[in-house]
Amino acid sequence: MGFSEWARGSGAAAVRAGDVNPDKSDKDYLSPLGHAAQNGHEGVAQLLLGREDVNPDKPDSFGRTPIAYAAKHGHEEVVQLLERGGINPDRLDKLDRTPPLYAAMHGHRGVVQLLLGQGNTNPNSVDWVGRTPLSHAASNGHESGAPLARVGCQSR
Repeated sequence: MGFSEWARGSGAAAVRAGDVNPDKSDKDYLSPLGHAAQNGHEGVAQLLLGREDVNPDKPDSFGRTPIAYAAKHGHEEVVQLLERGGINPDRLDKLDRTPPLYAAMHGHRGVVQLLLGQGNTNPNSVDWVGRTPLSHAASNGHESGAPLARVGCQSR
């Protein structure tokens, strides 16, 4: 049985019943919500976000939160779910990178637009090597930087 089948069946029932710790992290401190966000499992993310004992902004050992993983991998639906959960969409990880930076770096234009549309992200954030989201997008040849350029971002 794969993870998706487990999550829809006995796993979901266990989470709903409170028989498991839904916020227990792995050895890298990535939570179940972080795994769901990273892999685009919208239904699992929604199930976990429905629990009061799940921290939707819980960082892993790299300081990355579930929304950073969803943004990095281009999972727009999961990003929207997490934004509704009141998370910080501009939280820095240990490399001083934000979810919008990861989305731009990996070419996920829709996610960049979602995150910028909230109005509570810094489109000119600078990571540990002094690069902005627009700089990463341009360097990687991604048009995901277009929404950043429209709001007056720097390409430093």
